[in-house]
Amino acid sequence: MTTKQIYELAVKMGVRADLRGPEKVKKYLERSKRKYEKLDSESKKEFDKEKMTNPYSDTRILVDFNKKQIKKVLTGIDMEGAEVLLGDKLGADLIISHHPEGKALADLHSVMDLQAEVLADYGVPINIAESVLRPRISEVSRGISPVNHNRAIDIAKVLKIDFMCTHTIADNLGARFLYDMIKKKKKELETVGDVLNMLKSIPEFKEAVRYNAGPTLFVGSPDNSAGKIVVTEFTGGTSGSKEIYEKMANAGIGTIIGMHMGEEHRKEAEKYHINVVIAGHMASDSLGMNLFLDELEKQKIEVIPVSGLIRVKRFKN
Repeated sequence: MTTKQIYELAVKMGVRADLRGPEKVKKYLERSKRKYEKLDSESKKEFDKEKMTNPYSDTRILVDFNKKQIKKVLTGIDMEGAEVLLGDKLGADLIISHHPEGKALADLHSVMDLQAEVLADYGVPINIAESVLRPRISEVSRGISPVNHNRAIDIAKVLKIDFMCTHTIADNLGARFLYDMIKKKKKELETVGDVLNMLKSIPEFKEAVRYNAGPTLFVGSPDNSAGKIVVTEFTGGTSGSKEIYEKMANAGIGTIIGMHMGEEHRKEAEKYHINVVIAGHMASDSLGMNLFLDELEKQKIEVIPVSGLIRVKRFKN
């Protein structure tokens, strides 16, 4: 596979796993096309045309020198300058970062619309979800603006190593995995403790417990009734608005499974009596990445995990 083919596979897998469903993703892409068509000629030059075929602006090819078959991939959660240098030393053809870099990081906020549609499917009115989320999207955009986005990318260019990132696509895979597991085990998940135990049965989270970074209860008690369990803080760029928890409580949501949560968000969830189970950031990211990396290894591509990636294979060579 070439870097472009790996990228196309990533997008395809991300769309297939998207909690919104393929039809809503298709409509999202159609809106992007219409937006492009309405632009004047100068604005069209500035438009990121990949948004018309890839709904995830934080998943991009950032360096593509090789134009050849990829044999060795160095991959991890955060691939910065040190990891790029390691990739050169190990003879990697391609570096895959989970967290976005370069222009994918600069446009991270653009994928956050996904959160509103997922919340709508869980019972929060879409107009309310969008309204509450909009200020947070602007906040994230401003916060990312001053970051040195191309630091690692420039090193990869000098060393002539291909570089790409797979953020929301991997988060989608992880979210879908948990969504399907919850649906399958619904009758067994009576308490919040049951939800914690379910997570700890998954290899990535089980391993993370050994590092003191496994699933943790942020709000509630293990004996609390789980109620309606949702996977809402697992994909869609980054943390949403702290104002959303009142709306989630009104929609009958009892327990949230998320990757990570800030203190202000935690206090709001507690205020509205929502149980919060935090699965663990690196373990959650690893779950989604592993589901993607398995497909690369099936193509006989060597995968070297670093930078916090807990590699678990779900297929036999």
